Amino acid sequence: MKSVAKPKSDKATGSEGVDAARLIDARIAALADWRGEVLARVRNAIREADPDVVETWKWRGVPVWEHAGIICTGETYKDKVKLTFAKGAALPDPSHLFNSSLDGSTRRAIDIYEGEKIDAKALKTLVRAAVTANMAKRK
Repeated sequence: MKSVAKPKSDKATGSEGVDAARLIDARIAALADWRGEVLARVRNAIREADPDVVETWKWRGVPVWEHAGIICTGETYKDKVKLTFAKGAALPDPSHLFNSSLDGSTRRAIDIYEGEKIDAKALKTLVRAAVTANMAKRK
């Protein structure tokens, strides 16, 4: 994994000067339930899919994974973990992981509820496709 970007000051979390990886670690630990476990698993899958991924912390407490642009965010809610892919509408999804935000023209999301398993292989394929899409935009 490349060096982790330092987040800009976030008064809501006091994150100025604290690296994003530690903030994500702290979020996972603070959840201390199935959501933390799910967030940790998807984080590992993202890192395995793209060893050059950069973790950032944005919008007052949202883990974000980037490579040549945003790949996805990892939001946690009371009843789900939501992975939102910034350019998801343009990505192939042969495994049909996207199950949320399906009506939009840009983003797509994966809502993961308690007890659900996510196909790590399919998730890694989506992450790689997102990186490819981001890299194509840069050219």
